[in-house]
Amino acid sequence: MAQKRMFSKKITDTDKFLDMPLSTQALYFHLNMDGDDDGFVGNPKTIKKKIGANDNDLDLLVFKQFIIPFENGVIVIKDWRIHNTLRNDRYTPTIYQEEKKALDSGLLSNVSGWLPDGCQVVASLEPQHNLTKHSITEQRKDIMSDKSDDVIPYSEIIDYLNQKTGRKFSKKSAGNKKFIKSRWNEGYTIDDFKKVIDVKYDEWVSTDMAKYIVPETLFGNKFDKYLNQLPTTKKQAPVGSRVPEWAKEEYDDNKVVPDW
Repeated sequence: MAQKRMFSKKITDTDKFLDMPLSTQALYFHLNMDGDDDGFVGNPKTIKKKIGANDNDLDLLVFKQFIIPFENGVIVIKDWRIHNTLRNDRYTPTIYQEEKKALDSGLLSNVSGWLPDGCQVVASLEPQHNLTKHSITEQRKDIMSDKSDDVIPYSEIIDYLNQKTGRKFSKKSAGNKKFIKSRWNEGYTIDDFKKVIDVKYDEWVSTDMAKYIVPETLFGNKFDKYLNQLPTTKKQAPVGSRVPEWAKEEYDDNKVVPDW
C-alpha cells in the first residue's frame, strides 16, 4: 500500500464538504490516509476513536455520501479515484475483494466517483450496469427516507429549545421533525440550530413575538436569515424620560424606545 495520499479540491473545497463540522472533515482526511490502494478502510471505528471523532461524524460522512459502508464494518471512500491515481507497478489490490466486487459488478454502480474514469489502474473490473432515471430516483428516496433519521439530532435540538423556553415541545412530533430534517439536509449543524434558538429567544422573549418561538418558525424557510442576523441591542427608557401618551402602549422597558 502506498504511503502517500492526495486530495482533490474538487471534493474538499465544495460547500457540501466545508459545511460539515471540522471534526467530520478531519475524520474524512484520516480515513483517506488509511485507505488501501482501492480506497477501502477496514478499521474506521478505530480511526474515529484515535482522532477523537464520534459516531455522528462517521454517520454524517455516510449520510453525505463521502464514504460507503458495508455490513461487516468496512468502508470505502466514494471519491477515491478522484483523489488518487497510481501507477501499475505501485498498485496493490485491496484485500476486500468481495466488497470491491459488489461495487464493480454494479450492485452499487449508482455511487458515482468510485469507479475509474479511465486513467487509474484497477484490476479486473467487471462491466458496470447502466444507470437509469428510475435507479437514481430510488436512491434519492432511500437517502431522504426515515432511515437517515438516525443521524439527525432531533432530541438534542428540541431538548435545547424546551430548556431555553421552559416549554414542552414534542421530540416525536412529525411536524417538528419535518422542519428540523429540512434544515439538516441542507447542511446546517447542531450548533446552527442552537444559535438560531438563542438569537430569536433573546430578541422575542419579552415581546408579542414570543408566541413565535416555536419549531415551525425558528426552523422554517427563514432559518438562514435568523442564523446570520446581527445581535439586537435593546435600549431602556432613561429614568424620568417622557414618552408621549400615544406611544405608551407601543413601548415599554423591554422594548426599543426613541431617544427623545
